[in-house]
Amino acid sequence: MSKSLISRRPAFRRGATAAAQGKAAAGESPLHKLGWKPFFQQQLSLDELTDCEPVRVMAVHRSQIEVSGDSGEEPVLVSGALFEDTQERPTVGDWLLLERDSRKPVRRLERSSLFRRMAPGAKHAQLIAANVDNVLIVSSCNHDFNLSRIERYLALVREAGCRACLVVTKADLSDDHEQYREALAKHRDLPLLLVNALDPATLEPLKEYCRSGETLALLGSSGVGKSTLLNSLAGVDLAATGGIREDDSKGRHTTRHRALYAIPDGGLLLDSPGMRELGLTDVSEGLAATFSDIGQLAEQCRFADCAHESEPGCAVQAAVESGELDERRLLNWRKLEREITRNSKTLAQARADDRALGQFYRTVLNQVRARKGGGE
Repeated sequence: MSKSLISRRPAFRRGATAAAQGKAAAGESPLHKLGWKPFFQQQLSLDELTDCEPVRVMAVHRSQIEVSGDSGEEPVLVSGALFEDTQERPTVGDWLLLERDSRKPVRRLERSSLFRRMAPGAKHAQLIAANVDNVLIVSSCNHDFNLSRIERYLALVREAGCRACLVVTKADLSDDHEQYREALAKHRDLPLLLVNALDPATLEPLKEYCRSGETLALLGSSGVGKSTLLNSLAGVDLAATGGIREDDSKGRHTTRHRALYAIPDGGLLLDSPGMRELGLTDVSEGLAATFSDIGQLAEQCRFADCAHESEPGCAVQAAVESGELDERRLLNWRKLEREITRNSKTLAQARADDRALGQFYRTVLNQVRARKGGGE
């Protein structure tokens, strides 16, 4: 962030805090700590540099969003053209431009990354978070550990182009940690950390992912300890925590909404409600990266359009039979491919329906105007 833009903010404007002003006086930009990078700075015009202030969306509620910028935190009402399109409206992590005087939102800046999912039965994708740098895929040393679910998360993260790390919590509840490392043998490029979220010493390696100006997201099911992990990394209780059902290790959704939390002397952490149903769409590249071994085997098949089922000369099936490829992994790849295709068709149909409805409204309005014009 340029010093000239920061200096245009008068002292003690709405929402300003003593801590924020002290950092500004010391030459440290609050925007940098919020994740402001050249990617966003380069999107501003000269007029916007003068007339607008960039703010980051920290939380989204039904009637308002919470934003933070040079002048501290403040609420912004959910109204106007910016919020009409459910797929374009601001989500947690987005950067907005506010008019300096009116504090009204002008526009949303282009995103460096975007996470979204298809909820069960939905016709539109649900936005999860934007402008995330690093992701901790969180599981735990109990019934929750599910390699197929981890691969689902990994496809989403790799499509967004973020750094990923698998964090297995509650390591103190298991004496056999090697089983988790063996389960990830096909994902050697995915860092694995086994931690006790209540033991700060085991969390030291995670500080690399939450440096100042970096945004870190936690993805995982309810009850795996995401909120406990967040509180331990932050050093204070920022999020509520709860127990799990002992019979199936499932959690109780202690987090009610997605929100960004600032870490003292660090970056920002995104805490989100647990999502057992994370429908994938438009993540073909992320899926290919997650199952690159299957893609490499497919290139050796006799037929270019091999479905990897019963075709002769199928290198994928041969790898399954020899034990080189786990059948579970092949079945999960097929399942996710079908899901992505189905959800992509659903979104395409929904967009077509929206366009048809919009055209109908425009036709009706034109007819109304024509009648009014003919009667004058």
